[in-house]
Amino acid sequence: MHATQGRSAGLGLALASAFAFGGSGVAAKPLIEAGLDPLHVVWLRVTGAALVMLPVAWRHRNLVRERPVLLAGFGLFAVAGVQAFYFASLSRIPVGVALLIEYLAPALVLGWVRFVQRRPVTRAAMAGVVLAVGGLACVVEVWAGLSFDAFGLLLALGAACCQVGYFVLSDQGSGHGHTTDAEPPHPVGVIAYGLLAGAAVLTVVAGPWAMDWGVLGGSAEMDGHDVPAWLLLGWIVLLATVLAYATGVVSVRLLSPQVAGVVACLEAVIATVLAWVLLGEHLSAPQLVGGGVVLLGALIAQSSAPKPPSGPVASGPGVPVAGTAEAHEAADTGSELFRPPTAP
Repeated sequence: MHATQGRSAGLGLALASAFAFGGSGVAAKPLIEAGLDPLHVVWLRVTGAALVMLPVAWRHRNLVRERPVLLAGFGLFAVAGVQAFYFASLSRIPVGVALLIEYLAPALVLGWVRFVQRRPVTRAAMAGVVLAVGGLACVVEVWAGLSFDAFGLLLALGAACCQVGYFVLSDQGSGHGHTTDAEPPHPVGVIAYGLLAGAAVLTVVAGPWAMDWGVLGGSAEMDGHDVPAWLLLGWIVLLATVLAYATGVVSVRLLSPQVAGVVACLEAVIATVLAWVLLGEHLSAPQLVGGGVVLLGALIAQSSAPKPPSGPVASGPGVPVAGTAEAHEAADTGSELFRPPTAP
């Protein structure tokens, strides 16, 4: 019962994260059309969120001493890497192709779990990935703008690998493989320092000193309506970044990297639907069908749970041996991230 409730809560948080992340493009596009460079919007997003999370970072300042590698990795890969590689790829390949390649991440997560961590992967998770990727191809209408650019494809694949880093680093923050006496890092504290590290990296990449700051004092057009630029920026910072990362990280704790990764595919569907509703960008029949397929894939994948090891495994201090009650309890709760406590 406890495991079922945990997976239900994890699914809800993963959906909340997908909605929050999915709204970033809808809010960012009017700002870009108003005159801001895309990388400057990304810098504002991450830096603004980092400033909001400063009190949390100060409260958990011990993490800088205890988990410097985890914090740096989270900031470099989960925050700065995904954004920088994705936006760089857009300058060379169509948006739909870049999105599809980036959201190959769930399949790459399965590969990491199966072949690197040598953990079992359920058939439901594999089937969910296949359906989700196929549905995404329809949502982004990948056939409408195919153009082969090797470097652009590599950049998009870099974004996918960085997204894998987000799920893997989140899972490793649970303390698996460490002694039970070690205090696991607080999830929101890790996010706070990840945002700070990401903001530092993006400052070098984006060069905000060349930004047209006057745009933020005006308004931006959203489907024929003028919206204050500061309001859109607040949406991007508070909802599409702080809330999105927090709910996403905790959902990995309750589900598992592979399952949460498939549910995250819904972000592209949600972004497309929000663009239809708020920006007047209408959906075609293949996009509607593709969205339904992605949803089906996510639902199939979330119904799965990580399997306990089928045979003896190497054990050490704080690592439950396969077949023991502790091992089965750990398997039932999935890949627990950053416990305790529960927390974008």
